[in-house]
Amino acid sequence: MNAIEQPGTDEADWRAWAGLGRLPAADLTGWARVLVLAAHPDDEVLGVGGTMALLAAGGAHLRLVSVTDGEASHPGHPDRAALAARRAEETAGALRVLGAGATEVIRLGFPDTRVAAREDALAAELRVLAADCDAVLAPWDRDVHADHEAVGRAAGLASPRTYWYPVWTWHWARPGDPRVPWEQGVSVSLRPSIAARKRAAIRCFASQLETRGSGTGPVLTPGTVAHFTRDHEMLLRAASR
Repeated sequence: MNAIEQPGTDEADWRAWAGLGRLPAADLTGWARVLVLAAHPDDEVLGVGGTMALLAAGGAHLRLVSVTDGEASHPGHPDRAALAARRAEETAGALRVLGAGATEVIRLGFPDTRVAAREDALAAELRVLAADCDAVLAPWDRDVHADHEAVGRAAGLASPRTYWYPVWTWHWARPGDPRVPWEQGVSVSLRPSIAARKRAAIRCFASQLETRGSGTGPVLTPGTVAHFTRDHEMLLRAASR
């Protein structure tokens, strides 16, 4: 059983840890064009939805790349194409809720769960897409999800302006965990109105919040969602900095 499937760290433990409060503030000054990468639709809202809302409110141009369509989230689903289309619609709805409806959205259509097999091709595409961007936000390359890690590695190769965002890390890691490079972390503060937008945007991903077929539980349980309802988000500066 991998770390994602094992019982995770309760959000109350993260909120009680002073370490997150000691992270330096992120400086978003000059981020006029930002590339946001999602291994699967919803990663970007969970990890940096508040940051995206702040950037959009400030007039930044956002380019969102959905590397896969997330079609493997429901094992045994009878129509993966329909599921992929549904997840794309959920992303569009979430962007509108964030106030980022003008985001440029690019769907690459890489196979869900098999991104690593095409990592070099992904890095080549991202170099082009990141060339005119002031920052790149991508899943952490050690998030303990193969697709997240492949996208994070490709982003780090594509741009020296990469910042990683954790997703599953909040589940398998623990406060002060030595496996997480906290010294590379910066914090993006979310004012109440932005935090509320993010919570509403997460609710747009109904396919991930509802019970799946054959009694399988949701991808995003209430305990998992709780990790993404804080008044801040954490970014990790790429190690090459």
